Amino acid sequence: MNSRRSARTERTTAETQVQVELTLDGTGQSQISTGIGFFDHLLKAVAKHGHFDLSVAAEGDLEVDGHHTIEDVGIVMGKAFTRAVGDGKGINRFGTAWVPMDEALVHAALDISGRPYLAYGLCCPQARIGCFDAVLFEEFLRSFTSHAGITLHVRQLAGENSHHILEAAAKATARALSEAVTYNSRIEGVLSTKEWLELEGRSEESQ
Repeated sequence: MNSRRSARTERTTAETQVQVELTLDGTGQSQISTGIGFFDHLLKAVAKHGHFDLSVAAEGDLEVDGHHTIEDVGIVMGKAFTRAVGDGKGINRFGTAWVPMDEALVHAALDISGRPYLAYGLCCPQARIGCFDAVLFEEFLRSFTSHAGITLHVRQLAGENSHHILEAAAKATARALSEAVTYNSRIEGVLSTKEWLELEGRSEESQ
């Protein structure tokens, strides 16, 4: 088990440089700088509503577009998350949340299972929010879930404003993550009949 419940991870390629620091048992503090204003806004919402302390510093080839930066932030955040979770002993493992934002309503349900899967059910009427391409939120979640070993279903029940839809989705995912990583005194070991979760954090700590 990672007693500190925190991790620092980075990734450098010819396209991006990304550093992430994450503390699961935080107070919602964040320092976010990706060069993409609305994406920064979403990540700050994740920290605040997940009660995580989160620092993200990213520099990418924004002269191309935001795709590489957003995707790589998802990769690095996913790795930081699973390292902070560690072996997963004693956590709820599952989390779910409903979040309304004005006309939008989004539901997120997830399992910290070691089996990455994203079921994405958001439809944004406006393709761009500032300089943020709405379709890239799916790429972020896919990268994050793939490297965090999370099964995530995110569904839009209502919504006509892309800003509201994506912000509600970010907050719902954050609240579900917070519930899933919370320790439960009734859980002994790992909450699985296999008594094992295929989490990256576990494999790395055992090396």
